[in-house]
Amino acid sequence: MRGMVGRRRLWAGIILVVVVLGVASLAIPGVRRPVLRTAGWALVVNDGVEPADVIVVSVDADGAGALEAADLVSGGVAARVAVFGETPDAVVEGEFMRRGVPYENAAARTVREAKALGVGTVELVPTYVAGSEDEASALAGWCDQHRFRSIVVVTNADHSRRVRRMIHRSMKGHPTRVATRSARYSAFDPDQWWRTRRGIRSEAVELQKLLFDIVRHPIS
Repeated sequence: MRGMVGRRRLWAGIILVVVVLGVASLAIPGVRRPVLRTAGWALVVNDGVEPADVIVVSVDADGAGALEAADLVSGGVAARVAVFGETPDAVVEGEFMRRGVPYENAAARTVREAKALGVGTVELVPTYVAGSEDEASALAGWCDQHRFRSIVVVTNADHSRRVRRMIHRSMKGHPTRVATRSARYSAFDPDQWWRTRRGIRSEAVELQKLLFDIVRHPIS
């Protein structure tokens, strides 16, 4: 326990020093852009991919995830795509049904988009999830059930590194190899995120989540 607390304090200290140095360097014109780009790419990861059994699209990757999955299928990485079903909103779904209008959540929309993009086999993972942590937790059991040797997980760029950390923790002790891919058409641009309000918000929120994850799990 003391060792764990010590490691967390060490990581917290390192993070604080990095943040202070980063803020200070922004005052130097020639350093500002490289520092901002480094901060953007700190959130993004792209593992090398090899032929896999299935491509799994994160529930919040939406259209960018469908596009990336379709490109990976076209490139021969895998023939199957799976999408996690998101936790249903009973109130919204019920109101759509009451009005006689078909309701399509994000997961169903991604399935439809992937098929329209030419993916022959698209399925819903039969597990409802509320976010990335739920997906990571459910992934190991689903892979074991289907005896997958390797999978590729597609997610949004701005939290791809954090997602990989969570997946690696959940897959410890399981035989399935996992590669994490950042969807190239994600709204977040690590090279220019500071130019838009959306980019600034994504950087601030996701960097905070990533640092918190590092503090909680120094070895991940």
